Amino acid sequence: METVQFIHSYWAYLVLFVLIIATFNAVFKFFGNKEFDAKDFRISLFTLITMHIQLLIGIILFFMKDYFSTIEQVGGMGEVMKNSDLRNLIVEHPTTMIIAVALVTIGYSKHKKKLVSKPKFKMLAIFYTLALILVLAKIPWNLWFS
Repeated sequence: METVQFIHSYWAYLVLFVLIIATFNAVFKFFGNKEFDAKDFRISLFTLITMHIQLLIGIILFFMKDYFSTIEQVGGMGEVMKNSDLRNLIVEHPTTMIIAVALVTIGYSKHKKKLVSKPKFKMLAIFYTLALILVLAKIPWNLWFS
């Protein structure tokens, strides 16, 4: 379990870095009226792939940590929701990250259907920015800097 936790923690740095790059790339090129090229496609695809890998690692970790026993030990979901640390760990972080991955997936899918550059960058910029905001909001910063 410690290995999976280690991978999940350190892969997150790559995910955050790539998501920031992809978001800024889309935003700057949208406002700069640039042409969408193969490099832009690769950046957005690599972001999609790294985020999905992180999601899979997170799901594996979630079930390996057996949070269902933790929920039972503290007295149910009502007690989990009263405890901000447990609520973040068991409910908020996983849910928010799933939504962020879904946003990246939607943005990537929508951009592929656009035929010209500006709408492609617009889809990526909107959905990747929303995903980035959610990721930044729910990274356990206290664990990253400890």
